Amino acid sequence: MRDTRESRLLLVLLVAIAFALITVDIRGGEDSPVDGARQAAATVFGPIENGVASAVDPVGNAIAAIRDSGERHDQLAELERENAALKAELGSDERSRSRLNQLDSMLALAGAGQYGIKGAEVIAIGAAQGFSWTITIDIGANDGIKRDMTVLNGDGLVGRVTTVGPHTSTVLLANDPDFAVGTRMEGSDELGFASGQGDQPLRVELLNGKAEVKKGDRLVTFGSEADKPFVPGVPVGIVSRVDPSGGDLTRTLYVTPYVGFSKLDIVGVVVEAPKKDPRDAVLPDEPKPTPTPTVTVTVTPGADGEPLLDGEQPAGDQTQQDPQEQ
Repeated sequence: MRDTRESRLLLVLLVAIAFALITVDIRGGEDSPVDGARQAAATVFGPIENGVASAVDPVGNAIAAIRDSGERHDQLAELERENAALKAELGSDERSRSRLNQLDSMLALAGAGQYGIKGAEVIAIGAAQGFSWTITIDIGANDGIKRDMTVLNGDGLVGRVTTVGPHTSTVLLANDPDFAVGTRMEGSDELGFASGQGDQPLRVELLNGKAEVKKGDRLVTFGSEADKPFVPGVPVGIVSRVDPSGGDLTRTLYVTPYVGFSKLDIVGVVVEAPKKDPRDAVLPDEPKPTPTPTVTVTVTPGADGEPLLDGEQPAGDQTQQDPQEQ
């Protein structure tokens, strides 16, 4: 626009209108008639203004960064703490899933045997009270726990309660050398006594020295009088080796226990015995054998009676080769 008399008059008019709007806005305060228009403009142009200001005012950004550096450092530290807590929570979730699976397995076993149990967490391991293989669980007399109660988990026999406090109990594990439990063979019902051998398989002495036993046979608890210290039918383990009888009155077996005694976490104390012996009902399902694939080979005898290899022609039956292929 050229600098003409009309353009100068237009500029003066616009300035006058601007001053008039400012005066009206100031006098109107919160009830200003132009407040709505100002808010609408801020909504539309605010983000643009922030972007432009960040781009054209690096010094202001640097000052703001220095001013907020302490606050930002605190925020970073807080984020780091939250991240560490999240990792711990995720790890805890993994452990929770594992423990939930253990609990599900234990409840399934208890249901199959009709055992009334109280769940417990292993809170300590070690040579408590002179025993070499023991655990401490977080329930005791206040929870109805008594000495000589059977302890199991989702895999089978864990041990028996030996000492009871108000809030905790000590359990002697089945692999302890001082541990002994009556056993019964699956199917044949042959009776014996199992004793612990630390980190070695359990040693079982069958009462019948001529009993027919083989590797892979399974054992359960025979049970005790009045179901203490052992209820019947709890899975004990699988026969891994059988000593020759040699005409002895008893027969020695070595049994791999179902329970991993070095990784116990969730266990159950049997506070109510089953009304009847569950026999072999609590044993896990046996794995199905994997079928062995078979290959059928057809052998065609040659003219001389010898078998022919794949692709070989019988003697005297050679095909004439096409001259063009030679």
